[in-house]
Amino acid sequence: MFDKMAYRCVLIILLFNNLYFSSAAAHGHSVDNLERESDGSYRSRDHEHYGDSGHNTEFDHEAILGSVKESEEFDRLSPEEAKRRLALMLPKMDLNNDQNIDRIELKKWILNSFVKLSREEAEERMSEADENRDGSVTWSEYLQDAFGVDTEEEVGPEDTGDSGMVRLLQEEKAMWSVADKNGDGKLNLDEFEVFTNPEEHSEMHEFLVQQALREKDANRDGSVDFSEFIGDRGSQQDKAWVVAEKDKFDHELDLNGDGTLDAAEVRAWVIPDNEEIADEEVEHLFASADDDHDNVLSFEEVLRHHDVFVGSEASDAARDLLGEHFDDEL
Repeated sequence: MFDKMAYRCVLIILLFNNLYFSSAAAHGHSVDNLERESDGSYRSRDHEHYGDSGHNTEFDHEAILGSVKESEEFDRLSPEEAKRRLALMLPKMDLNNDQNIDRIELKKWILNSFVKLSREEAEERMSEADENRDGSVTWSEYLQDAFGVDTEEEVGPEDTGDSGMVRLLQEEKAMWSVADKNGDGKLNLDEFEVFTNPEEHSEMHEFLVQQALREKDANRDGSVDFSEFIGDRGSQQDKAWVVAEKDKFDHELDLNGDGTLDAAEVRAWVIPDNEEIADEEVEHLFASADDDHDNVLSFEEVLRHHDVFVGSEASDAARDLLGEHFDDEL
């Protein structure tokens, strides 16, 4: 699965209106833009589940374990130890104690894993940003961590030559204010989690919708038409790309078919639906492990396919040797 922390050491990628900026003063730790696609939508948790290189099994493991760290740990375990630990988890997944995992139980478990993953990400980010280790992050600490500056004035275009950086700072400061529930000017861990993963917290969704409208709605009519949706990207791509984007706009995003995206449609476009992602993951895991096709996963089936659910040293090594085709043959 995509590791958000890995990108915290590269130059900042700004995706406002598909403009890309960089600054010598920036550390590249900006929360907002590393999690967004080129069209402005937030990346879903499963956005790298299937890619050019095939099936990314790490997403499956993290969806079960609820931790990137634990997923990495399981990759170093023997198959026997991985099965033993997985067996200890199964009774917790089995809410009705029938020795089977049904689709509802698995979905609830996966959704809870997403919550744990969000928390883990926030804790890692906070460990970098909380310079004085007092359990909260001040705006000045965030400025230093995210932009490499001590004051907002140092992010001005006269200093950076980059007006896009200023717009980014303004958006992040506005998001900070929304996340700062108690208004004390700093973010505790709960608030920092909301700030770092706004797409996964309902209290931030209206802000994200309005943010997208500020970025895309050029004529300020409260909606986004196709030309506004593609923006400057259209001039940088070939005709086939534009046709594909128009098809996506018309058949996936413009739900009421009126030629524009209203606020509700912008919400559906910008904010990933974890419920839908969990449903798709349930389907994938059942297709991989429900050997007798009885629409429940017995403990035996889950353990038999432990490599699908949690992995192990042996399955990880086999994938390295045989490639992703290994997973398809199981």
